[in-house]
Amino acid sequence: MAIFLTGSTGYIGAHVASILLERHNDRLNLLVRAKTDQEANERLWHALQLHLDFPRFRDALASRISVFRGDLTDPRFGLEAVDYTRLIGTTESVIHCAASLNRKSEKSCLNVNLRGTLEVAQLGRRAQDAHGLRRFSQVSTVAVAGHRSHEVVTEDLSIDWNRSDYDPYARTKKFCEHMVRELLPDVSRTVFRPSIVLGDSRRPETTQFDMVRAFVFLAGLPVLPFRPADRIDIVPVDYVAESIVALHQKSNPAHEIYHLSSGAQSETFRQLTRALAESAGKMEPLYWPGLEGNFSAVVNWLSNSRGPVGRSASLLKVFMPYLVWDTVFDNSRVVAEMGRAPEPFSKYCYPLLRFSREHHFSYPYEPWPGPAAVISEEAAPAAVGSARGAHP
Repeated sequence: MAIFLTGSTGYIGAHVASILLERHNDRLNLLVRAKTDQEANERLWHALQLHLDFPRFRDALASRISVFRGDLTDPRFGLEAVDYTRLIGTTESVIHCAASLNRKSEKSCLNVNLRGTLEVAQLGRRAQDAHGLRRFSQVSTVAVAGHRSHEVVTEDLSIDWNRSDYDPYARTKKFCEHMVRELLPDVSRTVFRPSIVLGDSRRPETTQFDMVRAFVFLAGLPVLPFRPADRIDIVPVDYVAESIVALHQKSNPAHEIYHLSSGAQSETFRQLTRALAESAGKMEPLYWPGLEGNFSAVVNWLSNSRGPVGRSASLLKVFMPYLVWDTVFDNSRVVAEMGRAPEPFSKYCYPLLRFSREHHFSYPYEPWPGPAAVISEEAAPAAVGSARGAHP
């Protein structure tokens, strides 16, 4: 029997897969979109090499990983009947990490998040009916809380169907939670809601650069249009992935829903910019909240330009609502279960930003050894539902 993990070629999913491979004995059923077995293997190597060297990856691929070449949004993942039956028969539990984080595309969010989650939930339903499903774990987002301002939000009070959503991503993820709850009422479920996932507290290397680009853009400004005392809820990916694995594997988690966030320990803009300034030996920026409207207009204008500035501005435009809402998400549940809180962003932000700058916002991927084709950075995330980018 195995854990069916979606999104293993994405950022959070790859961290989850590596922890399961390194610290647990379960087999993994991984859904990967690819035309050939070799292409699927290369995509996995591309995603997991941040965590595993090639010999360990090759051994895991041979002994612990079953790759199912399919598409998250196709009926039964587009698998042949024999393969889909094998997937049902060997799936003991599900960790659904895959998602489209494209906040500007309602089409992408509808296809990957809603249709994809429906297919995963139906797989869970069939596994439960066939032999029983130990647990269905779903990676959602704190963004299901909708429009907020100056609040501390608890898990059970996050979703209010009368509250407006920030974007298609938040809206579809909120309905995904509802859909899984309705389709799997008799299955033990765990819902994980990460806040802004940014960097790894253990090391500066990263393969996820979208939100980092936005922070580098902000870090270079002498004046920031924010309130310096506003808090921003950032959590490292290692804490998120370790919590997902630990609670998924636990016999009886205390709760169904967990905020994977910094909670009451979320740092203010002033704390973060002070830490960056001290590490870089530079002056702290000035804060001028009254410029928020003008700043947003400039960001919107720059987002239409080409080059690095245009790309950074485009990303900042998407994430801007999450930077100014001064809302944090109570994490006392996960802290109690894990026995520790996540590392604050100020402790590891400078090495992360320095690595990103020095490597021009790309990870130095190693190709598959031998004559096999090299997977480019742009091609690798093509697997449907790869969980790229930052939450929420």
